[in-house]
Amino acid sequence: MFCFAVTGGIGSGKSYLVRLMEAFGIPAYIADIRAKELYKTDSVLLGRLVKLLGNEILHNGELRREIMAAKIFSNQKLLSRVNEIVHPSVLNDFMNWRTVKEREGFSTVIFESAIFLESPLFHFIADKVIVVCAPEEVRIQRVMKRDNVSEELVRERIARQWNDEKRQLMADFIIFADGKRAIMPQIIEVFNKSGIKPVLR
Repeated sequence: MFCFAVTGGIGSGKSYLVRLMEAFGIPAYIADIRAKELYKTDSVLLGRLVKLLGNEILHNGELRREIMAAKIFSNQKLLSRVNEIVHPSVLNDFMNWRTVKEREGFSTVIFESAIFLESPLFHFIADKVIVVCAPEEVRIQRVMKRDNVSEELVRERIARQWNDEKRQLMADFIIFADGKRAIMPQIIEVFNKSGIKPVLR
């Protein structure tokens, strides 16, 4: 089972790249979306988060992600402790998902996460790492439009992530999603260099 890890900063174009790769019949595990599901279905995970952050992160038994985010946004130590709780659950969920996909006959999968490179726990799952890059101003405009948030808030989010230069040092492939270069030819090149021969569906 071959696994591409797709990562990049906020607004870089990760989701768009993954959708294009899925068009070749490659299933994708979107870590952020799956984590949201785990908050609802994994009572042990939720219990550990409540123990760490307090009951105020709950509403009618469900996680209030905006409250959790506010608590950890400016507290790196607390963020690290939350990641230590959440990431093993996500990894276990991915491994189970990958097993299912292999049984279904897939030979290649995608793991998409904004913080894949920052999280050594996940590194072993990837055969090749794809880093998606775009100019910072392009990313800012994308996120402001997508999330209806201020430029200041987007810049704060970007500042808390790795920069592209650091990500690129750990990349097997770099995809430029700057709106100027076509992405599909870049994907085909990644497939060719990885020995993957999917068929566009």
